[in-house]
Amino acid sequence: MKPIWIVDDDQSIRFVLEKALLREGLATRSFTSPKELLSALDVAGDDDGPQVLVSDIRMPGGSGLDLLEKVKARLPGLPVIIMTAFSDLDSAVSAFQGGAFEYLPKPFDLPKAVELIRRAVQESQREQVAEDRMSETPEMLGQAPAMQDVFRAIGRLSQSNVTVMITGESGSGKELVARALHKHSTRASGPFIAINTAAIPKELLESELFGHERGAFTGAQSMRRGRFEQAEGGTLFLDEIGDMPFDLQTRLLRVLSDGHFYRVGGHSAIKAHVRVIAATHQDLERRVKDGVFREDLFHRLNVIRLRLPALRERGEDVPALARHFLQQSAKQLGVEPKRIADAALAQLAQFEFPGNVRQLENICHWLTVMAPAQVIEVKDLPPEVLASRMARESAPASAASSEPILIAAAPAQGPQLGTDRPEPAAAAATNGSAWSALAAVGNAWETGLEAEALSLLAAGNTDVWDVLSKRFESKLIQTALTNTRGRRIEAAMKLGIGRNTITRKIQELGLE
Repeated sequence: MKPIWIVDDDQSIRFVLEKALLREGLATRSFTSPKELLSALDVAGDDDGPQVLVSDIRMPGGSGLDLLEKVKARLPGLPVIIMTAFSDLDSAVSAFQGGAFEYLPKPFDLPKAVELIRRAVQESQREQVAEDRMSETPEMLGQAPAMQDVFRAIGRLSQSNVTVMITGESGSGKELVARALHKHSTRASGPFIAINTAAIPKELLESELFGHERGAFTGAQSMRRGRFEQAEGGTLFLDEIGDMPFDLQTRLLRVLSDGHFYRVGGHSAIKAHVRVIAATHQDLERRVKDGVFREDLFHRLNVIRLRLPALRERGEDVPALARHFLQQSAKQLGVEPKRIADAALAQLAQFEFPGNVRQLENICHWLTVMAPAQVIEVKDLPPEVLASRMARESAPASAASSEPILIAAAPAQGPQLGTDRPEPAAAAATNGSAWSALAAVGNAWETGLEAEALSLLAAGNTDVWDVLSKRFESKLIQTALTNTRGRRIEAAMKLGIGRNTITRKIQELGLE
């Protein structure tokens, strides 16, 4: 195992940490200044550098924050612990912004310091394994059996020009599979052109697909090549094919049948040397029966069908995908990639992900911006994930009840606080709100509140009362305003508070 590197101009600090870590079986190497450490890193090289770096923030030979920046530029995955004065808030904020794993206030409790360093070591080892796996599978990630079937199918289809239909729920990654099919085909050197047939107005879609001649319609000032011509020699991906207008389906069938098409307003047939890959989240067989999708086009597209599993069917892939998206988000935002704790990964893996992989990607982007520390804990997860956790924890209690109850489906904003089994009539009289007719399960919200309080207390927070009170008041006011469609006076009356009070609370809580 690589050693723990310690840099501090105070010999007593170095001595105490060295002896404590040695008793834990952790090797150390100490330095008196950032310059000395950087010189040692140049000699050792990135591969033989430290497992964890523990650095003072103020030293005669330089700043620990400057050292953090330089080390992170070379070893972005290295956990760095910054030692600083407890009251030095600016330094703590700067350390986190610079990508520090954690900061250690001086004077520190030695057992806590050792435990923190041990956590950093574990994180370093876990991240190294994750990075190795990521580098091995940069294109598509998936160890689940269902995804392995998809990968095998892509391999079998790699040398074929056959039309492929990809089915799967929205956000499951159908375009990514289409791109992989193109990349590994004999047409890889040609263009990959994608078009979402549901996102383009019906009157423009024909021109988008097939192009138009000059003067074909008002505004057609010049000839325009359509997507079929743009994809010449490559692959055309038709996403959401199930939403294509019925009359355009006939023209598409003609192209797939004889390989020729006409531009809008044109009279000369154009030969299309294009492989077509289609995708849909809809049940095309049902749409054929409903008379909104041509049966002959369905059979022409459905030569090879490739079903993409929903993310809830491949929960074992969530950790690798989450780390991948956190890396991507950090690169896009130009910040240090955040790491995610095992407990938080376990919670994510249990989430249903109605929005599939796209929702996980958005959650990771949210975490990159909103999570307060470099390591994402369970409490940092977005409200919808924590709400589903509360629902799971309350399920046994609800199952034990003999009375019929309604289980509240938590909206995206977070868990709703409810009452004990409200009367159906009262629930129905709430202006048609999306969740107004739903009741909370027994005292599930109280259980969730207790769990959140315990989590904050265990983390050492000293403002638990203020934090939870503000969240409680915010959710209560938001729910009342939703119930009254934003009418503040009516919401105040229903809550039993004055209109000046609700106005003041909205301002204080930032609910404007």
